[in-house]
Amino acid sequence: MTARTLVPILIPGLLAGALSAGCSGHATSAAAGRAPGAPALTKAQAQQVLTSFAAGANRAGRRFSGKALRSVETDPQLSMDVAALRLRRAVRQRPPKLAFTNTTFYIPRLTGYPHWFAADTVSGKGTAAQRHALLFTQAGQGAPWLLASDPYPSENALGRVALDTTGFATPVGPNVKGLAVAPARLPQAHASLLTDGPRASGASLLADGAKTTETYKALKQGEQTLAGRGVTLSSRFSPAPYKVYALRTKDRGALVWYVLKQNEAYSATHQGRLTVSGDLVGLAPAKVARTRMDTTVLVQYLATVPPKGRAMISGMYRKAVTAHGS
Repeated sequence: MTARTLVPILIPGLLAGALSAGCSGHATSAAAGRAPGAPALTKAQAQQVLTSFAAGANRAGRRFSGKALRSVETDPQLSMDVAALRLRRAVRQRPPKLAFTNTTFYIPRLTGYPHWFAADTVSGKGTAAQRHALLFTQAGQGAPWLLASDPYPSENALGRVALDTTGFATPVGPNVKGLAVAPARLPQAHASLLTDGPRASGASLLADGAKTTETYKALKQGEQTLAGRGVTLSSRFSPAPYKVYALRTKDRGALVWYVLKQNEAYSATHQGRLTVSGDLVGLAPAKVARTRMDTTVLVQYLATVPPKGRAMISGMYRKAVTAHGS
């Protein structure tokens, strides 16, 4: 997060423009009673985690140090932000200092590890302000709290989370019933839609929008544009091997964090048609791609799932993490 840049779902340079320490706040309680389990930490302790994270991320940013990020982040966030730091180092542009304001914590009652909590917060000021849906995890007793995910929400999605009478949230299991789609099914449904289109199996579980059907259309248009330049692109999405997290919302739905992996393969009949540019800078030498380039991209999503209807995508963070040319 310290070094990320906002990038479209397609690689800039090849398909540019396809898409485009605060105090804890208060949220309205909407859940009657309490869920089983106990909160892993207090809101004051969560604030300490957030403050410590910002300090560690700023140290990493000043040094362009992916190694330093390991003290405050875990995958998938770590792999994505290490790649973003490599891009920053390549273009000699340090990230701005990170500080959070207007923070509200959403701490679920849990019965086992990993422990985790979410934070709705803002970094930057004015036109540079950016909202975050931070998700921190603790792997086991005594383990450090690390940032695992931070999809940028396009709205106040976390404001929908229900709180019990003492101000804590309720986790939602991956295979829970009573939702339009179980959280565990979201990654595959979304991957199918982005790979094979709106008629793919499970694609109808997600509402039309910029990060679903419009992304698929942009990918197809991008493939046609590249074909006109003598470049063939194939792109496939799949669920990434990371845990799905979810919190109960006030309407008895769920707010879900999950991750997809995008594998892209570019090929050209003539050398010089492929270049390492845009989001891929820093991942491979500029002239490594002669007639083929393969990339791996991680895409974090935040989805709002109602009891009935279709899931809406409320946030996203995309970053290429590997690039290989031949």
